[in-house]
Amino acid sequence: MWRRLSSRFLRLFPLPEQLEARGPLRAPWLAPGSKPSALPARAIASLSAAGAGGAGGWYEALAASAPVAGAEAVLLGAHSATGLPWWGSILFTTAALRGAVTLPLAAYQHYILAKVENLQPEIKSIAKNLNLEVAVRANQLGWSKNVARLTFQRNLRRLVSDLYVRDNCHPFKATLLVWIQLPMWIFISVALRNFSTGAAHSEGASVQEQFATGGVLWFPDLTALDSTWILPISVGVINLLIIEIFAMQKITISRFQLYITNFLRAISVLMIPIAATVPSSIVLYWLCSSIMGLSQNLLLRSPRFRQLCRIPLTQSDSFTPYKDLFTAFYAKFISRK
Repeated sequence: MWRRLSSRFLRLFPLPEQLEARGPLRAPWLAPGSKPSALPARAIASLSAAGAGGAGGWYEALAASAPVAGAEAVLLGAHSATGLPWWGSILFTTAALRGAVTLPLAAYQHYILAKVENLQPEIKSIAKNLNLEVAVRANQLGWSKNVARLTFQRNLRRLVSDLYVRDNCHPFKATLLVWIQLPMWIFISVALRNFSTGAAHSEGASVQEQFATGGVLWFPDLTALDSTWILPISVGVINLLIIEIFAMQKITISRFQLYITNFLRAISVLMIPIAATVPSSIVLYWLCSSIMGLSQNLLLRSPRFRQLCRIPLTQSDSFTPYKDLFTAFYAKFISRK
């Protein structure tokens, strides 16, 4: 097949003014006997003006957008349906969305990546034979090394693309999870911010009052910051653990992959001070989402679950993934001298 395709392709050579217009900021109305939010005024102000453009700023537009309103409706619906306190509703909604949306997409991502991995021997064989044929043509036609190299690369890309079409496994499909999970994370985070600051466009004031008493343990007020830093630090630690598990899956890692891994590690550490400046409701959502992501990562390593999802078996798969993970973790972080 490769000779027929390569021959075919070888024949083809040749905003401050807006803030002033809005007037001075007004303090929120408080019912007699009610307690003001423990969230500092400067934090609320910074969140409200995060768009740096007043009513026309990008953040204000995002907070008032239809997707965020939809996220608010989902949170309110889950709260009404379950009857749980708000901290429980946040956990339930996060787990439900992760299980119903991101887990199937993650399984599909692994399915695509497994098929791409299984194509690598065939791609290497095609590349080897195509290189020989290009060398012969280059010798016959007197091509320079640069022309021969470009010809090889152009035709190899086309041949590999044909393989992806044949097996319906273009690597770009593996990015579908990111394009859905990241916006969903942003929309729910902004919706929780709206609830926490009373800026929600439906039942905002009443929900803010519920959030003020809807927490648990050391964060009873979901509109307040976590002064103990337990939630922010937990978010950073869980995210770092996810990154390390992913890194330990790779036997050999390229320099580019190392740069990406280190960048993600830095982002995980940076998330700690960021999480310490937003309401506890948002940090609770981030923590629950990270825990679900860690669980999802571990579940997708299970041979039985991969078989259930019809993920093709690859040479890099292990029949004892959890034992291998523990061994790699122990060797990297515990037994090092």
